[in-house]
Amino acid sequence: MPAISFQSVSKTFQTARGPFQALDGVSFDIAQGEFFGLLGPNGAGKTTLISILAGLAKATSGTVSVLGTNVNTQAAEARKKLGVVPQELVFDPFFNVREALRFQSGYFGVTNNDAWIDELLESLGLSDKANHNMRQLSGGMKRRMLVAQALVHKPPVIVLDEPTAGVDVELRQTLWQFIAKLNKLGHTVLLTTHYLEEAEALCQRIAMLKNGKVVALDRTDELLKAASSNVLRFKLDASLPPALAAKARVTGRIVQLPAHDALEIERHLAALREAGLHAEDVEIRKADLEDVFLDVMHANTVQEAV
Repeated sequence: MPAISFQSVSKTFQTARGPFQALDGVSFDIAQGEFFGLLGPNGAGKTTLISILAGLAKATSGTVSVLGTNVNTQAAEARKKLGVVPQELVFDPFFNVREALRFQSGYFGVTNNDAWIDELLESLGLSDKANHNMRQLSGGMKRRMLVAQALVHKPPVIVLDEPTAGVDVELRQTLWQFIAKLNKLGHTVLLTTHYLEEAEALCQRIAMLKNGKVVALDRTDELLKAASSNVLRFKLDASLPPALAAKARVTGRIVQLPAHDALEIERHLAALREAGLHAEDVEIRKADLEDVFLDVMHANTVQEAV
C-alpha cells in the first residue's frame, strides 16, 4: 500500500478569463518511508496538488489517498495521517507556543503528549520560546512553529510545502536534520522546494511538474545519470557572445555552459578568446539537479511548441 497515491488527478478553476486547468491527469505513488521531491516552476500545480492531498481543495476528477484512505470520502481519517507544513505563515495570536501545540494536538484527539511536545521544541530550537506568545516570534521562529504544529500528532506522512523559503541557514540545517531523523524512523516525506540542492541531497525519488502535467518521474540518481552533459563553469566580467549567451546560465559574474565532451569545451573557450574575453576560475563539473531540471523544462517547452 503506498503512503500517498495520486490517480489521474485533474483540477480546473473557473476564472474571469474562462476555465484554467491547473492539473492534468497527474498520476504517481509515493512508497511508505520514502523521501520524495515534487519540483516545478511557479504555476506548475505543486501547491494545488498538495491542497487536494490535504483536503483544502477538491479535484475535478481522479482520486487521492493517504495510506489507503480516500481524502474525499474519508477526509477526517486521511487528515489524521498527514502533517502539512504550508508555505504561508499562519498562526493563532492568542496563545503561547506550548499552548498552541497542545490545542493543535487536541484537534486530532491527542492528549497528554507533553513529552513529545518537549522533544519537538528541543529539536526545532524552540525550547526557550515555549512560553512566548506567537506574536512575539520572528519569521524564522514562526516557520519552526509551523513544522512543530504539523508534527505534533505524530503523522506517518509529512508534507513540506516550501518549508525553507526565506529562512536562514541555521534553520535549514536544524529542520533537515530533524526531518531526516523522522524519515529514518519510517515517516514518509513529500517535499516541494525551489532549492534544488536540497532536493538533490534529500530526496530518493523526484517528480517534476510543468503546466499541471508530470514531465519527469524517476530516482534522483537516475535523473542525474540521464543528464545530457557536463558543465563548463567560469567567471567573466563582460557580456558573452550571442551564440554562447543563448546556451548559458548566468548568475552575476558566474557563467555555466553545457559541454558534452572535451571538443565542445574547447569550442566554448575558443569562442571566448575570439571575442577578446578572458575567463577566470575555469572548471568542469558534473551536471546537478538544477541542470537536469532546466533540461527537462526546456525539452518540454520545445515539444509543446512543435
